[in-house]
Amino acid sequence: MAETKFYATGKRKTAVARVWLTAGSGQFKVNKRTLEEYFGNIDIAKIKIDTPFRLTDTLDKFDIMATLKGGGKSAQVDALRHGISKALLEVDSENRLTLKKAGLLTRDPRVKERKKYGQKGARARFQFSKR
Repeated sequence: MAETKFYATGKRKTAVARVWLTAGSGQFKVNKRTLEEYFGNIDIAKIKIDTPFRLTDTLDKFDIMATLKGGGKSAQVDALRHGISKALLEVDSENRLTLKKAGLLTRDPRVKERKKYGQKGARARFQFSKR
C-alpha cells in the first residue's frame, strides 16, 4: 500500500511554501535540509511552525517535506505555517474550526506597496518648496 501524502500550498508576501505531510515522527525537511539548517537557531520559527500541530494535537505524528521560494526568512516561516495548516485540513476536516479560530487558514494579504513614479517611495513624496 502506498503512503498517503497530504499536499497544500501556503503563502505570505512573496514567499510560497509547498508542503507535503506523511505519517511519521515529526521530521522536517525544508528544501532538502533540516529545519535548524535552513532557518538557523531561530526559536520563534520553530514555535510558529509547531502552532498548527499543537492546536490539533498532532505534534510528532507527521513528517513534513516542504519547498520554500521567494521572500525573506520571516515570510517563509509564515508561509510554511499557512501550508501546514491547510495540509492538516486535508488530513481531517474537523480541524477546520480550531485552525480557523486561531487565524491560521487565512492568507495574510499584506504585501509591499509599489513605488509610484514622480515620488520618493510608495507614499513618501519629495519635499515641497514654494520658492
